[in-house]
Amino acid sequence: MTYRGFLAELLMAECDDRARRRSERRIKAAGFSREKSLRSFDFGANPNIDPATIHALASCEWIKKSQPLCLIGDSGTGKSHLLIALGTEAAMKGYRVRYTLATKLVNELVKAADEKQLNKTIARYGRVDLLCIDELGYMELDRHGAELLFQILTESEEKNSVAIASNESFGGWTKTFTDSRLCAAIVDRLTFNGTIIETGTDSYRIASTRARARAEESAKAS
Repeated sequence: MTYRGFLAELLMAECDDRARRRSERRIKAAGFSREKSLRSFDFGANPNIDPATIHALASCEWIKKSQPLCLIGDSGTGKSHLLIALGTEAAMKGYRVRYTLATKLVNELVKAADEKQLNKTIARYGRVDLLCIDELGYMELDRHGAELLFQILTESEEKNSVAIASNESFGGWTKTFTDSRLCAAIVDRLTFNGTIIETGTDSYRIASTRARARAEESAKAS
């Protein structure tokens, strides 16, 4: 290898290392609750989820266009895994990502409002390219909390992408957002020009546990 070739390889290795470190910093800054990747997702366990659709989303074109994403399904159907995995893909591609639980976000906004810091907090969330909101629909929100969440969605509309994971179909969101007009406005913000993926009702975790139990029983019998 020539000296020039050696320097070129050294430079490429340094650039790759810097890109890797930047990617790691963006993933850490996103605040994901746990590590999840598309590579570890078992598409064969849930026929409701189209691998082609998910891999198309991994290209992050929808984030470039500031479009929303909704993952709807029962607990254990893979929606949180996909939410985090797609958020991770976005961070790796250079997008600013923030992950939070719905109740945690609302509590943060309520506290910010009490401390006269609401505009600052909303602006901070408005600066991310992708806001991932997990477990939307698990708990009822009072009108004040729902209005604050609506402000976040309004701030992001057509400027940034919002991705949510919810265990409730849109028809059941009135249990979370008790004001029907506000609920309709929130659904409108989260679905306009967006992608909706229904992950179904069959829990992968329960099915996996049952399969493991059957395998253990079979092993004992033999």
